[in-house]
Amino acid sequence: MRWIIILGLLLCGVQWATASSSKIPKQKWGYVDVRKNAHMFWWFYGASQQRRDQAPLVMWLQGGPGGSSTGFGNFLEIGPLTVQLKPRNTTWLQKANLLFVDNPVGAGFSYVDKPSAYCTNVTQIANDLVTMFKAFLKTIPAFRKIPFYIFCESYGGKMTAAFGVALKKAIMSKEISVDFRGVALGDSWISPQDSVDTWGPYLLSTSLVDTEGAAQIQSYANNIRTALSNKKYAKATNLWSQMENVVENLTNNVNFYNILTQPSSNGLTCAAHDTACRILSEMNTLTLAQLMNGPIRKKLRIIPKNVTWGGQSGPVFQYQSVEFMKPVIDDVDKLLDMGVSVTVYTGQLDLIVDTLGTERWVNKLKWKYLSQYKKSKRVPIYASGSRETGAFYKSYKNLSFYWIMKAGHMVPADNGPVALEMLERVIGAKHMN
Repeated sequence: MRWIIILGLLLCGVQWATASSSKIPKQKWGYVDVRKNAHMFWWFYGASQQRRDQAPLVMWLQGGPGGSSTGFGNFLEIGPLTVQLKPRNTTWLQKANLLFVDNPVGAGFSYVDKPSAYCTNVTQIANDLVTMFKAFLKTIPAFRKIPFYIFCESYGGKMTAAFGVALKKAIMSKEISVDFRGVALGDSWISPQDSVDTWGPYLLSTSLVDTEGAAQIQSYANNIRTALSNKKYAKATNLWSQMENVVENLTNNVNFYNILTQPSSNGLTCAAHDTACRILSEMNTLTLAQLMNGPIRKKLRIIPKNVTWGGQSGPVFQYQSVEFMKPVIDDVDKLLDMGVSVTVYTGQLDLIVDTLGTERWVNKLKWKYLSQYKKSKRVPIYASGSRETGAFYKSYKNLSFYWIMKAGHMVPADNGPVALEMLERVIGAKHMN
């Protein structure tokens, strides 16, 4: 009953917005049929502490693939309420309008009618997102002239890089009108080989394995490299899964998403590649799934009866299994060359997409200003009201890098104040009151 009452207060903004003369509602959600048999769900929140038409629009894309933005990003990281339905002090609504998208189709409340409608590569995902975003801009036209940014996490970074390129091309061809400013790639699966190649050294440096263990882990990384060079992409993904199991055995079940926390068994059984399920398990909570499939579902009123939140996440991963281990560094290069602002941020305690691997792929960029970026000064950042170093920052022209301290894979969940500080820097104070 408490959930129903609080959610009623939270979601009543939709009715208020309908009667308001404001061009930007306080809250809104809906479905977009991005293709035949493919239905994408989105959930929008208006900025809470300023005029909504003077705040930028930030789209949040989750990882997995198969993770839900409207669930994980919203209730676990940057939305107005926590899973326990308590106000979040570090919600990004303080600085921006937020758009959560359950992407690809099959993630969260998004769904497909037939298996043939699942996406099998990031190009299809990017095209679906362009279609969805066009429909969103028709729903709230004011955002055509308001600065737009894409923030993401994990595999969401791979999708964001492809989406960013597709969106920029659509803007250049006048298929869509929007003030697209930049992307922020959080702990992003941009170059899988660079990530797995650094698992051994990272675990060794943090005392989670010994020299022999690091060598054993590296042998799997080498096998993955061989599979990728032979274009055996599905095999590379299977080897990655096996490598995760080896790492867990050698480290007494290290938490891939934050090495300083130990996963606890909570009776949740996950499929081998169900990352969304795995995160739920490692955060030791079933509350989010209960919330989304219970009170949230009832309040949204548009979720089909046969659709369960996260129910199609397993197939989403399986249909991306060939694409999963392919790098998309070239898409990041394209964004930089197109003049799009690219921010890379990484959590100090993340293993699955560790900082070592992230720095490696950044240094492989073919961007013409890379040498100047490397020479630029790395400076400390302090969250508001704190004297403790919260992050380090480095930037040159339209490329920026943030090293976030005391955070794992889900940076805003682990270090909310610093994540909020980073957001403000990325979107720029000139967009805020």
